[in-house]
Amino acid sequence: MAGDAKKLQPIIIKRIKKGGHAVHGGAWKIAYADFVTAMMAFFLLMWLLGSTTEGDKKGIADYFQAPLKLALLNGGSGAGDASSVIKGGGEDLTRSTGQVKRGDIEAQKSTLNLHQLKSEQTRAEVAKLTELKEKVEAKIAENAKLKAMGSQILLEMTPDGLRIQIVDAEGRPMFASGSPAVQPGMRDLLRAVGSVLAEVPNRLTLEGHTDASPFASAAGGSERGYSNWELSSDRANASRRELLAGGLQEDHVLRVQGLAASNPFDRRDPAAPANRRISIIVMTRAAEDRLFRTAPEPDPEPLAAPRVPGLPVPSAPTLPVDAGPRSSPATSRR
Repeated sequence: MAGDAKKLQPIIIKRIKKGGHAVHGGAWKIAYADFVTAMMAFFLLMWLLGSTTEGDKKGIADYFQAPLKLALLNGGSGAGDASSVIKGGGEDLTRSTGQVKRGDIEAQKSTLNLHQLKSEQTRAEVAKLTELKEKVEAKIAENAKLKAMGSQILLEMTPDGLRIQIVDAEGRPMFASGSPAVQPGMRDLLRAVGSVLAEVPNRLTLEGHTDASPFASAAGGSERGYSNWELSSDRANASRRELLAGGLQEDHVLRVQGLAASNPFDRRDPAAPANRRISIIVMTRAAEDRLFRTAPEPDPEPLAAPRVPGLPVPSAPTLPVDAGPRSSPATSRR
């Protein structure tokens, strides 16, 4: 009987229905956005307070304590004007509003001091080069042989420094015709100049120049590939050796170059003897800086060439005219 009762018991199945979640609203997004905005404003305020000087903070505090009073007294140009008779509240007269940082004033003063220092250095260099010019003139005047070549020696101050030019003259050539061989009078002159230049620390450049006549060797033939460019370079280098023999230190020579007939002294006569010359430029510090600087600067205005006794005044600078081949180039002096 008991077994039959168990078999007859009903089976009860419970079905549980799960209810759906309610739809979420967007209120939390608004609250989160307000929170992020507030945090951004807070950190921005902290950054501003950290980067503001004490003078600016005091000016802002004074403004909020009596804004109308400051506006009437200063015309509303800034709170920094309230504590100083100088406009801007600082030590800089160029400022019109706000506080002036002491670092800005010190930077401006250091810039002014740097310009003054450069100006003083330039004046000192010009004075030394002028004294050097007088020493060279005195050295030449005390020697009878060199004094006879006085008309061939030209000294002048240029933007790059003291330029000493030794020009050729009829009957008194500096080099052998068509050759870099130095003549005895030129050798004595270069060694005397080298002894004077050894007394100054300035570095120098040497430039060799020729006239526009086509190159011809002393034997009447022309060596292949050898032209006025090589001749002017060899003569400049030969002059460098004579300067060193006179006592000039080798590291004082900064550059040796040959310019051939590209920069004539007498532009009206490309074959004039004065175009055959050696230029020694005792450079200033500014000229050295311009030489070593990678970015080129515009060339200064060309200076008028010094006048040589017996030569007419050079005309306005023009491009040299090719003189063309001469009837007897081998006999022309180079």
